[in-house]
Amino acid sequence: MFKRVLPASLLLTVSLVAVGGCGKKDEAGAKGPRGPANVGYIAVAPQPVDLIAELSGRTSAYLVSDVRPQVGGIIKARQFTEGGVVAAGQSLYQIDPAQYQAAYDSALANEQQAQAAYDLSHTNAQRAQQLITIRAISQSDFDTAQADEKQKAATLAQTRAAVETARINLDYTKVTSPISGRIGKSSVTPGALVTANQTTALATVQDISKVYVDITQSATDMLKLKRAMMGGDLSKPSSAKVQLILDDGSAYPLPGTLEFTDVSVSPSAGTVTLRALFPNPDGLLMPGMFVRARVVKGVVDQALMVPQGAVTIDPKGGATVLIAGGDGKAHARKVTAAEMIGTKWRIAQGLQPGDKVIVEGAMRLKDGGQINARPVQSDENTAGKTGQAAGR
Repeated sequence: MFKRVLPASLLLTVSLVAVGGCGKKDEAGAKGPRGPANVGYIAVAPQPVDLIAELSGRTSAYLVSDVRPQVGGIIKARQFTEGGVVAAGQSLYQIDPAQYQAAYDSALANEQQAQAAYDLSHTNAQRAQQLITIRAISQSDFDTAQADEKQKAATLAQTRAAVETARINLDYTKVTSPISGRIGKSSVTPGALVTANQTTALATVQDISKVYVDITQSATDMLKLKRAMMGGDLSKPSSAKVQLILDDGSAYPLPGTLEFTDVSVSPSAGTVTLRALFPNPDGLLMPGMFVRARVVKGVVDQALMVPQGAVTIDPKGGATVLIAGGDGKAHARKVTAAEMIGTKWRIAQGLQPGDKVIVEGAMRLKDGGQINARPVQSDENTAGKTGQAAGR
């Protein structure tokens, strides 16, 4: 029987075609139809949220006293250690008291002289009172005795006032601290001449057991805040506590209290000053430090919060979330993201309570994509995981 032998080249071509056809078939079978994506969602629920503003400020001492002399003279001694702690009433400087002591002694002598003159006039007045009843003296002599007693009484009062003035001036030669606190450097040394009520302070005492923080806020932001409260969008915070962030980024451990808000706007800066008071038992806060204060500016009673990673921000600033619909599909929805609070966005518009926002498995999910949705157990944990995924 005759057999036809095919050329080797033709056999090779047929084999390659067969192999290629099988590969395409297998590849098509491997792809197949894709199933629904597994996603996790949270059902948003309204909750009260504090809106916190982080504002810049500077510290200042609770009490500040510039020590100045109230009488003039030569400084004989400085009686404190620079940079140390002094108590209210503690003597800081001793002014030479010699001339004030002499003035005081002279005033005492004048008082004694006036007292003796008054005693004599008082005795004469009493005697004249007895004599006038028996008509032993004239009415004119009686009136003179009475007037002389009153004059001597006025002179005695003047000399007593002079004694008190001399005593006060003598006490002022001891320059004392008006308040308790930490004292700075001295501007004079023993032997220096000082004058009463001079403009240059001898030293400055500051009480830093408590510290004020003067915080500045934009008047425009303050106006918006007041309008939001008037419109009912915000309510006043129940607490006036303030948290402090130091210049190195660390948090001050003790909370402060908002004392007051200034009633006027700075014409040059357009800002309003808020003052907070912080305890400072360890002296960590020093006057003049730059700090940042976190102040609760208002409360949103019905806030809708969504984890950061569940919100997509486009280049124009628009925000979008994916909603797990009841039809088994993901639906993109435009929302208004107001501000970040911790690791979450506060959604001002676009969501309703009960909406199921997809927070897991949404990285490659598109609008209208088929999903197999399940609730996540903890939205706090999901917020952290989603944020990490978005960061990667």
